[in-house]
Amino acid sequence: MDRLTGLTAFARVVENGGFSAAGRRLNMSTTMVSNHIQALEDRLGVRLLNRTTRKISLTEVGKIYYDRCIQILADIEQADDIAGALQTTPRGTLKIHCATHIVQFVAPVLADYLKSYPEVKADLTIAERVVDVIAEGFDLSIRLTPPPDSSLIVRSLATWRHVLCCSPGYLEQHGPLQHLAELAGRNCLRHVLYPYENDWHFADAAGKTVSVRVSGNLLTNSGETLRAAALGGIGVFLAAGFLVTDDLASGRLVRLLPDYKPVEFAMNVVYPHRHHLSAKVRMFIDLLAQHSADHQRLMNPYG
Repeated sequence: MDRLTGLTAFARVVENGGFSAAGRRLNMSTTMVSNHIQALEDRLGVRLLNRTTRKISLTEVGKIYYDRCIQILADIEQADDIAGALQTTPRGTLKIHCATHIVQFVAPVLADYLKSYPEVKADLTIAERVVDVIAEGFDLSIRLTPPPDSSLIVRSLATWRHVLCCSPGYLEQHGPLQHLAELAGRNCLRHVLYPYENDWHFADAAGKTVSVRVSGNLLTNSGETLRAAALGGIGVFLAAGFLVTDDLASGRLVRLLPDYKPVEFAMNVVYPHRHHLSAKVRMFIDLLAQHSADHQRLMNPYG
């Protein structure tokens, strides 16, 4: 069998965690993927993968071989890029994922990018769920929390903080909030992807991290739903600063407990490990980084 196809099949099996998933990425049957791996192992005279009915894992030799494989495949990809001038002029389809409530941040970057590079097509998926960048074939994902997959490359774009806020109507009905501990008795609107779950974390005036355990009648993966509920006077919520900038400026929402800053996070772009990024990915990431630097104050209203 073709040696290069065998190397590619092996790398995709490792990256996607199985023969079926690799087959979908390669548009190849599971049987054909298995045959390529078997032929590769027969030629080398070693076992590269341990196979069980539930999962596959790399052997010791397989780990070493995989590291070399991805380098070889990356070098071949770079050679192809150079031959097609892709390293200087972005072309092809750029597949992007981002969370719903950061579309307003990403959209102008994407518009500028497509205007600058008309030979690129964009495929933008907006989803609150955590996507599998490799298995789902994304070139990159823009995230507000760290990725669960440590094999991904992470580039920090900007720091950001939540803003603790609610509507004036909520305060009129339930009274002012004067101490952090009082959050435990309030209806707190929560996002399922908040890293500390029901423990909301803050930095006090001295910079010490403090937390309070909260509860409430709304738990969702939608930032916009939380915002709508807060505007409706349902409860208190931790809002991404850029999501409620206009609401705070107009007075539709009010900031609470200014002596306590919600803990700082990073907006990241994550992408699969590659020795050489294609121009279409590299240049979009560079535009994102520049846009993030220009709008840092919007991302982190506490500075």
